[in-house]
Amino acid sequence: MSSTPSTVSSSSPNKWIILGTLMFGTFMSTLDSSIVNIALPTIRRELGAGDSVEWIVLCYLLTTTSTLLIMGKISDRVGRRTLYITGFCVFVLGSLLCGLAWNLWSLVGFRVLQGLGASMIYAVGPAIIGDTFAPQERGQAMGLMGSIVAAGSSAGPVIGGFLLGKFGWSSIFFVNVPIGLLAIWRAWTILPESPKVTNQRFDMAGAGLFLIGVTTLLTGLDFGPEPAYGWDNPLVVALLTTGAVLLLLFLLWERRVREPMLQLSLFRIWPYTSAILAAFCGFVASGGNLFIIPFFLQQLLGLPPERAGMILLAGPVTLSLIAPLGGYLSSRVSTRWLSSTGLLITACGYFAFSFLDTDWGWQDVVWRSSLVSLGFGLFQSPNSSSALNAAPITQRGIASSMIAFMRNLGFVVGIAMAAAVWYSTRNRWALAHDASPESTEAQLLGMHNAYLIMSGLVLTGALISFLRGKLTSPVSRPIQAENTIS
Repeated sequence: MSSTPSTVSSSSPNKWIILGTLMFGTFMSTLDSSIVNIALPTIRRELGAGDSVEWIVLCYLLTTTSTLLIMGKISDRVGRRTLYITGFCVFVLGSLLCGLAWNLWSLVGFRVLQGLGASMIYAVGPAIIGDTFAPQERGQAMGLMGSIVAAGSSAGPVIGGFLLGKFGWSSIFFVNVPIGLLAIWRAWTILPESPKVTNQRFDMAGAGLFLIGVTTLLTGLDFGPEPAYGWDNPLVVALLTTGAVLLLLFLLWERRVREPMLQLSLFRIWPYTSAILAAFCGFVASGGNLFIIPFFLQQLLGLPPERAGMILLAGPVTLSLIAPLGGYLSSRVSTRWLSSTGLLITACGYFAFSFLDTDWGWQDVVWRSSLVSLGFGLFQSPNSSSALNAAPITQRGIASSMIAFMRNLGFVVGIAMAAAVWYSTRNRWALAHDASPESTEAQLLGMHNAYLIMSGLVLTGALISFLRGKLTSPVSRPIQAENTIS
């Protein structure tokens, strides 16, 4: 085993400066994700995009999700610092080109480039934290990062609305350029070198199977709930089947190839696997909630978009306040107890949502949203820290990207799940009662059932989290002897 660049010591005064640099970049990339949504109606009108405007969001989501594991593997080979800085360069270039886009499909193409940059940033951020902080401090660092993610999500609609009103839709992309250049400079001067695994070949076949499989599967999940398609549409069935088959082939290939992209033996570490599965359950429920609650506020309660947006701030604001507390407690309270309790609180919040009705006031939504975010804030940071602590250092890049992948995949699956339960329930009720599926009674019943499913998913996640056990001698344990570091 040859020498490796040393990671930052847990006693180094630079570790908080490193975290601050990562927080700056995370805020920017999270802000961009939320800022685009508010501009969609304007872009649709000015570019004449029609219903195809959804591809501005969809292509970004597909690109980031399908390339996260690939970027994580690359980071193990080239180093986290190199990939992080490269990712920001690509992200800034993509932002500049998005602002210069001349029609819908040029904007979609440049959003793909922007998504590639974001994928590099998302994939290695937690791994850099893992390299920089001692195991007992990672929860606190992840908690502060969670607070920044929530702050970026909250600020996006507000900043986006201001920029749209004053400078037009291109400004939401152009604003990334000067801020991104500052972030690149900070990363270049602050971030340390990280360990590299250079004695392995890159698994091109595995990467290709994963990329195409995830892209086709997620596209099918996005199209399935759409009224223009439906789950029995031949295109949707073909996409879902092809994606599932390709991902199965990916797993079979990874078991046979000598130097796989994803070491499946990583999942033999139960504390890591349980953390990933619990996170997936939580994010599926989050995706379902994010899909349904705006419809409830605007269609059934009749609130204007501006007021609905203000009510929806309750969740991110609560998360931004609680996430650092969850991280702080993670070094003092067992992760299995803290994360499991957090998910139980979140499940209570979703169960409370299952009683939603048209006589609710804004405060009925606010306290339930706050309860959901309170529990998730206690869960997310300790859970992510536990996953990183369980992963060997030679696999930390891919382990970090898996956390981000489960988040994105959970959101997509959650939206599809919520739409399927909501639409199918309301349609069955309407058929049985000779009523319209758009009737208030049908809509409410569908939403009730969706929130009950979310509650059950989060309870399942809480059980998995509780069964994670106690990690002994984390980080230092190698997965395979041939994974040398150079």
